[in-house]
Amino acid sequence: MKIILVGANGQVGKEVQDLSKALNIPLVSFGHDILDITNFNSISNNLALHQDATVLINAAAYTAVDMAEDESEAAYQVNAIGPKNLATWCHKHSVPIIHISTDYVFSGDKASPYLEDDATNPMSVYGKTKLAGEQFVQDICPQHIILRVSWVFGQYGKNFVKTIIRLAKERETLKIVEDQIGNPTSAADIARVLLEITKQIPSLTWGTYHYCGKDTVSWYQFACAIVEEAQKYEPLTVKEILPITTNEFPTKAARPQNSALNCDKIAALLEIPQTSWRGYLNELVENLHQFKT
Repeated sequence: MKIILVGANGQVGKEVQDLSKALNIPLVSFGHDILDITNFNSISNNLALHQDATVLINAAAYTAVDMAEDESEAAYQVNAIGPKNLATWCHKHSVPIIHISTDYVFSGDKASPYLEDDATNPMSVYGKTKLAGEQFVQDICPQHIILRVSWVFGQYGKNFVKTIIRLAKERETLKIVEDQIGNPTSAADIARVLLEITKQIPSLTWGTYHYCGKDTVSWYQFACAIVEEAQKYEPLTVKEILPITTNEFPTKAARPQNSALNCDKIAALLEIPQTSWRGYLNELVENLHQFKT
């Protein structure tokens, strides 16, 4: 087995590197500083010696949701043209592609968790560009897995968990949106799922799958869980966490009110069950504290 990893410096990419190293899985990694997915020549030149790869994992993305509203072309280049270029290279060299997408391809209007074949209707530039990337991958490379994930957190990069811990040290009151729900998902858990998928490549059922952490919560409930865990390791300034509505916390980009993903398909066809995000949260908070001390 030989895996090509693109987007190696992101939250998920770094976890894939860590896990593959721990499992002794051959991995060739490329960050944006080396391989520019928006430039097909950059892809061809960097991957010229790796046409024998078992699979290519695309973990690269423009993920600044609000900033994308002002930088729509930059977001489109990375989230749509990038996957298009990678899928073109993969199809040309008969290398399957695993492409990471997002819950933001949905509007959030559905009352129950989203299925893979539910109608997409993204509300933001970020969601629209990610959907365009999905469609390019689907149209160009038949041997593809699109893995939609949600509410990603982990030890690397910026994310909600780190932000809440920082704010809980600075403020006595936190106001957190309660009327948006979804499934927090550990980047380490996503890395585990990605490598599980690669093991099944000879017999995979290609297509789109959902994967997220078990237990749907609101951002408010997630924040409460984070603070509860963090205060086990150090005193915090925060004294209260108040639930607020989306209207009370306006953002440049609209977010889905319901980001919950149904993960029955990946459990049934690939035998990959959901795991709880809570265990990953506990481990992350403990590790962040130990790292600082």
